[in-house]
Amino acid sequence: MGTTVFERDRPSADAVRAMLASSRLAPFWTDDAPGPERPALAGSHRADLVVVGGGYSGLWTAVMAKERDPDLDVVILEARRVGWAASGRNGGFCEASLTHGRENGESRWPEEIDRLDQLGRENLDQIEATVARYGMDVDWQRTGALAVAVEPHQVDWLRDDEGFLDAAGTRALVDSPTYLAGSLSPDDTALVHPAKLARELARVAEELGVRIFERSPVTALEDGPAVRTGDGVVAARKVALATNVFPSLLKRNRLMTVPVFDYSLMTEPLTAAQLGAIGWEGRQGVADLGNQFHYYRLTADDRLLFGGYDAIYYAGGRLKAAYQDRSESYERLASHLLTTFPQLEGIEATHRWAGAIDTSTRFCAFFGSARGGDVAYSVGFTGLGVGATRFGANVMLDLLTGEDTERTRLRMVRERPLPFPPEPLASIGINATRWSLDRADHHEGRRNLLLRTLDRLGLGFDS
Repeated sequence: MGTTVFERDRPSADAVRAMLASSRLAPFWTDDAPGPERPALAGSHRADLVVVGGGYSGLWTAVMAKERDPDLDVVILEARRVGWAASGRNGGFCEASLTHGRENGESRWPEEIDRLDQLGRENLDQIEATVARYGMDVDWQRTGALAVAVEPHQVDWLRDDEGFLDAAGTRALVDSPTYLAGSLSPDDTALVHPAKLARELARVAEELGVRIFERSPVTALEDGPAVRTGDGVVAARKVALATNVFPSLLKRNRLMTVPVFDYSLMTEPLTAAQLGAIGWEGRQGVADLGNQFHYYRLTADDRLLFGGYDAIYYAGGRLKAAYQDRSESYERLASHLLTTFPQLEGIEATHRWAGAIDTSTRFCAFFGSARGGDVAYSVGFTGLGVGATRFGANVMLDLLTGEDTERTRLRMVRERPLPFPPEPLASIGINATRWSLDRADHHEGRRNLLLRTLDRLGLGFDS
């Protein structure tokens, strides 16, 4: 088996330990931008629309429902705190793609992919316009994205790209000795502060008249429909389910996603000398091309976020707090960061954390309605939901109002992916796929029989 650059050029174990020694096990974003406390639901209430989930998906649904009809009475029920889960733990890459990249979308909906790409760009533009319209303090930067080849076989994957750059051109943008080539997409990605985006969407929602209840986990979706928590109930005309990685309130969706844990590090702010050593004046979001890939970016105060690579599924699909503290993943990230930027040796991580991704077999969200059209859902964003959740929220609102729109006519919207198998088959299949992806990274990208079969079936496992 071959070795990768991250194995050939590893820093010392002492350097890795020193980097992590003072880090705090908590998401940097929510530490940096805590939101206000809100009351829990108690007693009986009524509403026109109840949104279950206070992350991006639910918040966009509530905001746009009020924009469509200011007289609508809208309630959000959040089990923990607004933005507590994936919306406060992601890398802050707000991308235009609705299909987890053009290649994935083109393989599934070739007749729609050009329009899907256009709708994705329009959706990103509309997010930017919303940020400006409401004066949202979210550290918005329309930086674009840089894809980098760090192994020789990956260079050919980029050669036909319009934004192709050779090694020198890539390193002129961001200077890493691991870069062999790159591809710059200047306008299809924005960077954002994840927790600030959730906090500001909640602020806007409340200013528009939405009622938000925190620490109100929903225990049942009843006929009517009605949504029940431990201490209260809301009778509603319509319900939007925006629970994503958490177990669905609809039995039909219980096997449609699996929770995959993704790990991240955040460093202390880089000094002027450290920034000078790596360049990065364009502040693009960066990702490499491995099956097990890294994503990284600068924050508004010049910290370096470095995440990805490990995508861990725990048997049974459980969501345990203990899964966030996986020392081998953090050590691997620290090692890979210092391989990518040896100029930064001696830098310290201030935060380390994990978040669970709602992964679907088609790598992007799916949509639908239930209970005679009174309930809608949007789920399965597979790690690309910062921007796409807004599109999904629009789909849910279209479905709940019964509107025949371009969105609801899309085959991408009308079709459902295949489910994951039940346990223990899910664990066996996912772990075999992860092993195969790692093997491909060590064999010049060559995919074995299992991966080729999954490709033909349009199935897979990704973060």
